[in-house]
Amino acid sequence: MISGVKGERGLKAERPAVIFDRSAASDLWRNTLSQIPTVFGRLVYLASLRNPNNAHYEHHGLGLVFGEDEANRALKDSHAAVFAEWLTFNLEQQKADLDLYLAGLFEDKRVVVETWVRLAPYQNLIPASIRGVERRLYINDLAALMELFKNVYAVAALDPDA
Repeated sequence: MISGVKGERGLKAERPAVIFDRSAASDLWRNTLSQIPTVFGRLVYLASLRNPNNAHYEHHGLGLVFGEDEANRALKDSHAAVFAEWLTFNLEQQKADLDLYLAGLFEDKRVVVETWVRLAPYQNLIPASIRGVERRLYINDLAALMELFKNVYAVAALDPDA
């Protein structure tokens, strides 16, 4: 629909107002999450902002601009959304995303995989609100990927008594 103002030469079209989303979630995506090239990397980043003692998300910049409550809500919602996005991937897509994530790490990939197999730190990336089947699906998918990566990076079977 074109609205206008009647002028000397008839109807003159007005430019539609450009609306900028200035929410904390939009700011987080625009300035941070969009810069992380992998979904798994976004999961790692968002989980790292969750305080393990109270499950609140803490981000100094967002908190200053939008307030602690709004920042917490935006981070919590974004974490759940990124987790849901990861679950939409099939195992082949998850492997490709995880390959890209690993390629960006400075640590030796074999050591990373060995550590992940032994300690399963990827379980700490699950948003607190996730329960049941989604939680099990994520853990099972990562366990399958770790088995695959053990072969790719020649990680020996770990001694359970070590």
